[in-house]
Amino acid sequence: MSEILRLSPCEIIRKKRFGGELNETEIRAFVKGVVDGSFADYQIAALLMAICINGMSERETLALTLEMAKSGDMLDLRGISGVKADKHSTGGVGDTTSLILVPLVACCGVKMAKMSGRGLGFTGGTLDKLESIPGMRIDLSTDEFERQVNEVGCAIIGQTAELAPADKVLYALRDVTGTVDCLPLVVSSILSKKLAAGCDVVVLDVKTGSGAIMDTPEKSRKLAELMVRIGNLSGKRFSAVITDMDQPLGNYIGNALEVEEAIHVLAGRADGDLKTVSLELGAHILRNAGRVQTVRAGVELLEEKIRSGEGLMKLREMIAAQGGDPRVVEDVSLLPKAKAKIDLKADRDGWLAAICTADVGNAAKLLGAGREKKTDELDLSVGVVMHKRIGDRVREGDVLCTLHVGERSDRIGAYNLLKRSLKIGKEPVKKPTLIHEVVEE
Repeated sequence: MSEILRLSPCEIIRKKRFGGELNETEIRAFVKGVVDGSFADYQIAALLMAICINGMSERETLALTLEMAKSGDMLDLRGISGVKADKHSTGGVGDTTSLILVPLVACCGVKMAKMSGRGLGFTGGTLDKLESIPGMRIDLSTDEFERQVNEVGCAIIGQTAELAPADKVLYALRDVTGTVDCLPLVVSSILSKKLAAGCDVVVLDVKTGSGAIMDTPEKSRKLAELMVRIGNLSGKRFSAVITDMDQPLGNYIGNALEVEEAIHVLAGRADGDLKTVSLELGAHILRNAGRVQTVRAGVELLEEKIRSGEGLMKLREMIAAQGGDPRVVEDVSLLPKAKAKIDLKADRDGWLAAICTADVGNAAKLLGAGREKKTDELDLSVGVVMHKRIGDRVREGDVLCTLHVGERSDRIGAYNLLKRSLKIGKEPVKKPTLIHEVVEE
């Protein structure tokens, strides 16, 4: 402890600024300073930028992950019967898989004890989406969380102040300092929460493409391999699925809009990429938890839970248990609705050749669905609904997407950004590969 106290923030920042490798004592001092406030925000931001520029070794990344996990409480979920599982996405646009797979997997007898985050950069946050459901609580205590998972089979909450508190500070500062896509910071952020949360099985959804933190398959594979390797060293069962984000995963982008689409999928009213990825991730959880022998068998079991209506009713049960209005699963009009809608139409014939997914996410942010800074208040009703996907035939005058706008929305900025993000070509194009690769131990 005395050795930690002798280390000043400036010494640690300077060492990393010049490319040095931080030792465990220095990393422990940094994490301690983040939690107790002895590192100021501007000093934390400086070190984040130095890490982003100079990187971290695998040894440093492992040490940072473990120190962040130990910076608060380590949950002991042995009081919850059966296998406990969690899923994490590296962040995408229109990525609503948690709201679909959590209730579906719970219907299959695997306990889903899920802790989620808020929007980061241009990506949406599961907690923000849940808060668009009237009355929905995401701040359950540890006792309430464990009791609900035992009784209902699933819960989605925010990390408590006592769970990986260092990450809570770093997560918010990364969002506003341009360090969101730094590999060691992504790994330590994700895994520290998962290790502290105490689940037995964790499946990671690692995005790749124009709307992902890691924009190439090579970067995404490196991230997936590092997370799975470090995760499995902890004694848990980790695996990762690399999925495409060269276009929004779902057709609805925005908080209440994405809840609505998840309900449509669980009700059997919607197919498409969002459903496919949700079932794939859920099936890996079921396989890793020993519930089924193969991923294919897991997909089939989850599809049956949709057809039977059990998945939708489990979502209803989870919403009610967390204080939300369960009627939203039968009546999506109870969700917040935007003040107005604006259609963006095609100006020529052709095929939708490309989408800059990050621009779509940033357009939703301009409308008020995301944050520029951590104190921004969201408009939970606004967003974008896509009507065309890459590879679709387009006629002049077809509606490509619809903007759901509010009083504070930057309508012109969002409209122009969306217009630039959608590329119409003269020749047919192939649809993007949806599931690129699976990374396991």
